[in-house]
Amino acid sequence: MALLFTVLEIVAPVAILGAVGFIWVRAGFEYRLEFITRLSMTLAVPPLMFTSLMKSEIDPAALGALTVASALTYAVLSLVFWIVVRSLGLSPRTYLAPLIFGNTGNVGLPLSLFAFGNAGFAYAVVIFSVMAIFSFTIGVWLVSGGGSPLRALKEPVTWGTLLGALFLWQGWHTPVWLTNALVLLGQISIPLMLITLGVAVARLSAGHLGKAFALSILRLAICASIAIGIGLWFDLDRVAFSILVLQISTPVAVTSYMLAEKYGADSDAVASLVIASTLLSVLSLPITLGFLI
Repeated sequence: MALLFTVLEIVAPVAILGAVGFIWVRAGFEYRLEFITRLSMTLAVPPLMFTSLMKSEIDPAALGALTVASALTYAVLSLVFWIVVRSLGLSPRTYLAPLIFGNTGNVGLPLSLFAFGNAGFAYAVVIFSVMAIFSFTIGVWLVSGGGSPLRALKEPVTWGTLLGALFLWQGWHTPVWLTNALVLLGQISIPLMLITLGVAVARLSAGHLGKAFALSILRLAICASIAIGIGLWFDLDRVAFSILVLQISTPVAVTSYMLAEKYGADSDAVASLVIASTLLSVLSLPITLGFLI
């Protein structure tokens, strides 16, 4: 019973803020999704990444090991899901990126913070950063059918992460007044991301949910299995291992739908995956947390 309440305390804030966004849109109020997303990813998330890494008390070697483990995890996921998509006769442009990349930002960061505290959050930032770099390079290339893999270098999230890692490695710190301003700016990102998740799901139109649920279950099984295997192989410490499994097991990212819409892939199919995997995560994430904490 105590474990149940612990999991509820972790999941409830995420669900409540997501519900706020969902109800806000359903009630007919305006929410400029593109503006809020750009504001969050340009002005709020980069300072969050930078300060989280700079202030982290985790051994840089441990963060380095997790970085390599998460990069390898995404590489293996890319290979496995390419085989799955080809075997099932699905369109790689439509299905490959959503199956590979989970919602490590809107869902994974808050859950990691609430479940494992600042140490877990620092680890989660690393995995989110690796995912973002993969997503803005390989992900965009897959969905668009081409383009420059150097796109990630134009993203503020990338530079926030790299600078944070450099400051952590060198033991540098920004002046207190600047650190406080950056922390304050970064703090708006988590509630914004959760409310935006609810807004985005409320605006999606579900297509063939039966197929999407089947793919979501298969995706969850593959993601969790690979994350567990690689985490054990790298002999990560308990918190790092838990964060790797949790982040890789998050539902399909809403940004996958936005990319599909932008580059002309089957956005309705991706929307169905987002809805199905998000609904599935209502059950799967508490169970996952129950095993990890």
